[in-house]
Amino acid sequence: MNTSEFIKRIDQILKFHDMSASVFADTIGVQRSGISHLLAGRNKPSLEFVLKVVSSFPEVDLYWLIYGEGVFPKKAKTTPSSNPAVGRVIKRESSDDPNSKHRTIDKIVIFYSDGSFKAYSEN
Repeated sequence: MNTSEFIKRIDQILKFHDMSASVFADTIGVQRSGISHLLAGRNKPSLEFVLKVVSSFPEVDLYWLIYGEGVFPKKAKTTPSSNPAVGRVIKRESSDDPNSKHRTIDKIVIFYSDGSFKAYSEN
């Protein structure tokens, strides 16, 4: 891994999110001084640091961060769906709804990200 190129990629993440190095450190859960030393080139990134960045920022691809391969931000994997309701909440009821106390569940349907689904009913 080329540390100077790695630092440039960290800078890209900071600019993309319009955040300071100290906010970035707080976001990924590392000491602010560690980020300062890394950006100044005094320290090299640890595996733990790299994994914290990737887990805190889903748009950062691991291979892009380490090797510069790929794109930033990475493109989200999307699955075409004919159902516009997939991925959003249709209706949310509060537990304060007086009508909800007299209803029972007939069927539960779970929609998966690949467009498939599984229906569960008491029958």
